[in-house]
Amino acid sequence: MTRAAGVSAAVVLACLALAQDFTKLTVEKIADGFRFTEGPAWSKEGFLVFSDTPTDRILKVVPGRRPEVLRDAANGPSGNAFDSQGRLYTCETRARRVVRADKGKIEAIAERWEGKRLNAPDDLVVARNGHVYFTDPAFGEQQDHRELDFYGVYHVSPKGAISLVARPVGRPNGIALSPNGRILYVSNSDEHNVRAYDLDHDGQASNERVLIAGIAGSPGGIAVDEKGELYVAANGVAIYTPEGRLLFVLDATQRVSNCAFGEADGKSLFLTERGGVYRARPEEPAAVAK
Repeated sequence: MTRAAGVSAAVVLACLALAQDFTKLTVEKIADGFRFTEGPAWSKEGFLVFSDTPTDRILKVVPGRRPEVLRDAANGPSGNAFDSQGRLYTCETRARRVVRADKGKIEAIAERWEGKRLNAPDDLVVARNGHVYFTDPAFGEQQDHRELDFYGVYHVSPKGAISLVARPVGRPNGIALSPNGRILYVSNSDEHNVRAYDLDHDGQASNERVLIAGIAGSPGGIAVDEKGELYVAANGVAIYTPEGRLLFVLDATQRVSNCAFGEADGKSLFLTERGGVYRARPEEPAAVAK
């Protein structure tokens, strides 16, 4: 295990290269000047989206260009995800719903459970087969407006049926899928752990177990690389093997809220922290003269 304390967010990004056996990494801040960024998600059309939750905006940025507003008045957006058709899904914490945007049309896919409004959906993931999974905690003032007496993890089928995956005691936060889409991962900010669930061909979850326990700090978003390693945003970023064995703990001076892999080859790592968004990219090997 390697531990680095008190480092900057940029250094955290550089250290993350170790988990993927990179020898060189280019790190850059691609966007800043925001209040609290969340929900990075890469579009196959070649751009990143992320939320600036306090200002009600979802932003779009193409690496190398300035960010632009993709959607404003977005009801306190948090987590974002794209499906295989390129449609954007967003957790709206203030409207207490999950929505899907398709060619300018915004449709709510989850608003209530058994007739009661959701707490404040926070993060979500979309499987390649169209199944959607999201977390529904409640933080801060969100606690004062709850109609449900529990925190939930939910599943929305491609046909729109909503089912409850879990009712943890603590607040679920980040959520992700294994590379083959057969395991669902959920972080819990209060219990300082990550749970895993097996998914069947219908997207139903079973075999709940604690995969990672004793996470330092309050775990948030999760990203999974092509090898199945888990990147958990907490006090910096903690990186684990698919079996839950700790590889690195990297502390940052700024809280990293979430992370996502992107670009055409999936090798760029994007991280959101309080006021900015970072991109970490392995350098291409130098050409050898013949």
